[in-house]
Amino acid sequence: MKTFIGIMLIAGALIVTVPAKAQLHVGLGINIGPPAPRTETVKIAPSPDHVWVAGYYRWHPKRHVYIWQPGRWEKPPRPHQAWIMGHWEQRNHEWVYFEGHWEKERHRRK
Repeated sequence: MKTFIGIMLIAGALIVTVPAKAQLHVGLGINIGPPAPRTETVKIAPSPDHVWVAGYYRWHPKRHVYIWQPGRWEKPPRPHQAWIMGHWEQRNHEWVYFEGHWEKERHRRK
C-alpha cells in the first residue's frame, strides 16, 4: 500500500490528510457548524454489490456556506470493504470534517 500525506490551504482552512486507519483531517477557520443532515430517499441498489454512501454537507470556502452533497450508490474498490461514513466534529470552537472512506471489514469473533 502506498503512503501519502496531503496538505491543502483553502480560504483560511488547513486540511491535512493521511491514508486509511491513520486518516486525519484538521480544519482551521470554520467556526460555523453544519446544518442537520437531510433526509434522503434511498432508491433500489443498482446491484447487490453496491453500498449506499449517505449524503453530507461540505464547506464551500469561497461562498462561506455549507453545500449538500447528495448520497449515492458505490461499489467497494476491493472485496470485503465497508464504507466508514464521514462526519463533522467540533474541536476547540472550530469545525473539522473527517472524510468518509473504505476500510477492510472487521469480522466479529463468535
